[in-house]
Amino acid sequence: MLDTLFAAATTDNTLTFTHAILTIVVSFLLGGVISLTYMKTSKQAHSQNFALTMILIPSIIAIIILLIGNNVARAFSLAGAFSIIRFRSAPGDPKDIAYVLFTMATGLACGVGMFGYAVLFTLILCVLMIVLHKIKFGEKRSDQKLLKITVPEDLGYEEAFKEVFQQFNVGHELKKVKTTELGSLFELVYTVTLVPGTSQKELIDALRCRNGNLNITLSMSPEASDY
Repeated sequence: MLDTLFAAATTDNTLTFTHAILTIVVSFLLGGVISLTYMKTSKQAHSQNFALTMILIPSIIAIIILLIGNNVARAFSLAGAFSIIRFRSAPGDPKDIAYVLFTMATGLACGVGMFGYAVLFTLILCVLMIVLHKIKFGEKRSDQKLLKITVPEDLGYEEAFKEVFQQFNVGHELKKVKTTELGSLFELVYTVTLVPGTSQKELIDALRCRNGNLNITLSMSPEASDY
């Protein structure tokens, strides 16, 4: 029974109305499963448009495969038509790109009639994504930021903030030192790693007591500035 389910559709390339409707329905349902999985495992606020797009992509890919069939000329015609489409969206999160590829693979499987494999692979990958989300696989255990501190020229900056960093259990690495205000001030650039629960305000207040209440900037991530 299972062998029939997974093999029968792959041997019949005849396009019929019933087969076309079945392909669209199955691909649409699987797209819905993938979209729901994405929404459940997304930590950031997800876009409604992206969630709806993931439902449609498998059906669109499946329809394309149905239209192409074994006709090479038709395949080249569709390739030429799609080559004029320009995607202007900025590159998204790697996870979003993976889900797009996921939906495309599902649509491809449905388009060639491999419904059994399409359902099997979709369920396996969706369960896998949920499990990885539940165990928080790959989640950062600390928060890395960029810290800029302005100090007077007469302050020995190599040891000035060591005690504060130790007090707040802050991992730190001095990346750059430059002079400002005609050499009367130094600007120190650190990459710092904050443990969860660290009060950023208390940390900055403690640093201000050491640098004479001069400018201090704590950026959200090391990539937020080019130093």
